[in-house]
Amino acid sequence: MEIDKTTLNDLTIFSSEEEYSIFSKFDFCKTINGKYKLKENFSAPLSTINEIKNVQLTLKQIIAKIDNWPLHITNGTIMVVERFYQSTLDEIPSNPSSFTAYSYKVFHAPDYSLVKYSTIHVFDFIKGMQELIKLLLNENTSYPLKKLLERAQQILNKKQFEIVTNNAKATDTTPVQWLKLANFVRYHYKHNMEDLLEIHAQLDAWYSMATAVKQYKLNFPELTESEHPLIAAKQLYHVLLETPVAYDIVLNQESNFLFLTGANMAGKSTFIKSVGSAVFLAHIGMGVPAEEMQLSRFDGLLSNINMADNIMKGESYFYNEVQRIKATINKVNNKKHWLILIDELFKGTNIQDAMKCSFTVIEGFLKIKNSLFILSTHLYEIGESLKTYSNISFNYFETTITDDQLHFNYRLKEGISNDRLGYLILKKEGVVDMLQNL
Repeated sequence: MEIDKTTLNDLTIFSSEEEYSIFSKFDFCKTINGKYKLKENFSAPLSTINEIKNVQLTLKQIIAKIDNWPLHITNGTIMVVERFYQSTLDEIPSNPSSFTAYSYKVFHAPDYSLVKYSTIHVFDFIKGMQELIKLLLNENTSYPLKKLLERAQQILNKKQFEIVTNNAKATDTTPVQWLKLANFVRYHYKHNMEDLLEIHAQLDAWYSMATAVKQYKLNFPELTESEHPLIAAKQLYHVLLETPVAYDIVLNQESNFLFLTGANMAGKSTFIKSVGSAVFLAHIGMGVPAEEMQLSRFDGLLSNINMADNIMKGESYFYNEVQRIKATINKVNNKKHWLILIDELFKGTNIQDAMKCSFTVIEGFLKIKNSLFILSTHLYEIGESLKTYSNISFNYFETTITDDQLHFNYRLKEGISNDRLGYLILKKEGVVDMLQNL
C-alpha cells in the first residue's frame, strides 16, 4: 500500500516526539537492530492480501509461543557480537591445545580477555537462535517465518556449533573449546553471522508486533480482495488514547464519502485518525483496535490533516492545501482503491472562498467510486446542497452546553452539526474578560 511521509506524520505513526507515536507504543523490541527492522516494516505497508495474511499468521504463531521466547539474546549480546568483528586482535589460535590456550592467555592477556568476553556473547546468540528455531519451526509455520528459520537453520548447521548445542552456557566450556569457537566465528563465519543478525532483527520486529497485539488486545481484521472498496468496523477506537470512545463505521461503494461535522474538540480529527491508523495497521499485518473489522485491500492511503505554510519557499497555507488536493486528485484518478482523509479543508482562506472551494472539491470527489473518502469541515452550510448525491453520508459529533459549560460525548451520530462554539470557548477560557480588562 502506498503511503507518504505526510500521511505517516498525520496519523502519528511516527513522531518527532517519539513517545507519542504508534510506532513507539508498539516497540517491544529487545534489540536496536530489531527496532530498525520494525521501523522498516512500519514504513512499507504490504501490497497483497497474501502478504498481509502471512504476517497475521506469523504474529498469531509467535503469540502462541511468546511466553517461552528465549532470553539469551539481548541488545548487549548483539552489540558485542558486532564489535567482535571490528576489534583489532592478535590472531586467535586456529587449533588450540591446552598449552597454546595458556600461552595465548599469558602473552596476549588483554586480547584473551576480550575474546573470552566476546565468545560468551557469541555463544548466547547462537544458543538463542537454536532455541528460536526449535520453538517456532514446524510443518505449520507460516511461509515468511518458515523461510527465515530454515535459512537460519542452514547457516547454523556447522559442526563447530556442537559446543553450543551440547552445553547450557558458555561458562561450561573449556578455554580450548571456546577459543576454537572464537577462531571459527571470527575468521570463517563473518558473512553468515551478518545474515544471522539480519534474520534475528526481523524475528525481533515480529516479536514486538506480536507483543503489541497481545498486550493491547488487538484483533486481526479480515481482508477481502474486492472490486469495490470497503471498511466495516465495530467498536473502532484510537490506539493512542488511554480512555477512548469507540465508533462503528461502514464505508463502501454505495456510500463511499463521509461528510463529517461538529464543533472544535468534538472528536472529528480523532475519528479520522482512528480510521486511518487502523487501515494502516491492517496493511502491515497487525491487529487493529476494534472488536471486529472487515476491509478491502487498499492501494494507497493519503491524508490532508496537518498542513503548514512554508516560509522558506514563500508558500502559504492555502497554497499548500491546494497542492495537496491536486496531488490527491492525481492519485485517485488512477482507478485504484485509495482511502482519502481530509480534516478541515481550506482553512487557509476566508469562509466564502472556503465554501466555494470545498463544494467544488467534494463534488468532484463524489464522482470517484473506486476510493473511500472521509472529510471533516466546519462549513455545514454546504451539506444541504450535497444531499442530492446518493453516495455521500452525513455524520457529526454532538456538543451540549449546560450553564455555559461544554460537554463532549464523542459519539458519532447521523446528520449535520451546525454548532459554532468558538466564541463560547474564548469566553470560557477567560480570554474575553482579559481583553475587556486591557
